[in-house]
Amino acid sequence: MIELNRRDFLRTSAALAATAVLPKWAPADADKPNRPNIIVIMVDDMGFSDIGCYGGEIATPNIDRLANRGMRFTQCYNNAKCEPSRASLFTANYPGWYARGETILWGPAMKAAGYRTYRVGKVHETGGHFDRAWTMGACGSYWDLRRDAKDEPKAPLLDGKPIEDSAKKYPDFYTTDFFTDRAIEFLEQDKGRPEPFFLYVAYNAPHYPLHARPDDIARYRGKYMIGWDKLREQRYKRQLELGVIDKSVPLSPRDDGIPAWESLSKEDQEKQDHLMATYAAMIDRADQNVGRLLAKVKELGQEQNTLVMFLSDNGGCSKSGAGFPAGSEPGPKGTWHFVGRNWANASNTPFRKYKTWDHEGGISTPLIAYWPGHIKPNTFDRQMGNIMDIPVTCLDVAGKKPARVGGLSLAPVFDGKERELHETLCWAILKGKAARKGKWKAVRYGDEPWRLYDVEADRTESTDLAGKEPAKLKELIAIWDDWNSKCKCIGE
Repeated sequence: MIELNRRDFLRTSAALAATAVLPKWAPADADKPNRPNIIVIMVDDMGFSDIGCYGGEIATPNIDRLANRGMRFTQCYNNAKCEPSRASLFTANYPGWYARGETILWGPAMKAAGYRTYRVGKVHETGGHFDRAWTMGACGSYWDLRRDAKDEPKAPLLDGKPIEDSAKKYPDFYTTDFFTDRAIEFLEQDKGRPEPFFLYVAYNAPHYPLHARPDDIARYRGKYMIGWDKLREQRYKRQLELGVIDKSVPLSPRDDGIPAWESLSKEDQEKQDHLMATYAAMIDRADQNVGRLLAKVKELGQEQNTLVMFLSDNGGCSKSGAGFPAGSEPGPKGTWHFVGRNWANASNTPFRKYKTWDHEGGISTPLIAYWPGHIKPNTFDRQMGNIMDIPVTCLDVAGKKPARVGGLSLAPVFDGKERELHETLCWAILKGKAARKGKWKAVRYGDEPWRLYDVEADRTESTDLAGKEPAKLKELIAIWDDWNSKCKCIGE
């Protein structure tokens, strides 16, 4: 097994970016008329059920509008954690070096396809050159231009160069708003150019620390006094009503180690309510900014010729802790709090587990695609897909479909056609390992035994069939071992 710790993974990703060769292009119409603009929006550590159109109670009218006028994918997978998900997004392949094929770099590939390219937001990987880019490091304060709560200075980068005076220039700084401001600036500055645009927006919300504007938090205070048990039930019911899942998918039980809400004291319930209200406020603010971005596209007269895709990089995060400074409340500058495992279990309704697990709760992403005149409103795609399909989809609609990458284009379903499907998918992140072939999925976490699930009949992974189907389990483990021998993964 080839294992990389986080530092080695990032070093490998940087080397990959420096040495990668753009692939040979499959036959395509290089001068394809009416190529759409493309916007890909990724949020961070948001669970499958958090937004309204996937069953959540958080106010996300702008994202919901994309879903109601576009297509929702109900079985699309990410890679369970920030870095590997972004590695696949930027290379159209499994994270690390994929030995059996070439790789692409998303930005340069889109530029080669005739697009002006922009990116704003959180960065874990180099991802190749974009025409314009305003990026910041991951997991930092939302309130200033510093990387973490210890006030270690970390200036953002504009086109790769530090901007040291930006704290004075942007006194009302809040990352989610700031990223949208920069994206809108890029579109406004280049609005006279003839080429279509490709814009990647990577919001760090709702990744910890829990930082949100007071007015946003206030709208949610008290709403979560119902507790995580009832919240999961309510979200599950809405998912059934919306058609995100059907009755064949049961609600997974409350995860081991999570207390019943009613067992908490009133004081603890109020503290937990405050945590979830702040988390909800961060998603609410992200939705507000999606609305601002879409309004700009409409102002430019480009709404009818723009493909928008929205997704999350992994499932809700189970990281928990008392937070600091001691006695502080979530939300303000200088604090550091987590929403915690108890609420993350609700975020990932109806599935089991969380970010860094390869159970469905860790790797299932809400994915929405909106493209007027192409995608039929309020439709669903229920086939298996992967985050590495997204860059291939972008290149496909741009008329430049890459050959010999791991991803497959989703674009055919936009026009109601059948799309090519993955025969198998594999994962390896920290302690998590999994392989899927058709309806069968083998999963292992740490030193636990491999488990086997029929995820067509049992999407919430409630019944381990390893004992009843040993031959099938052996087959999937062999698939994973073979894959892992060819693909560098993040190990323990």
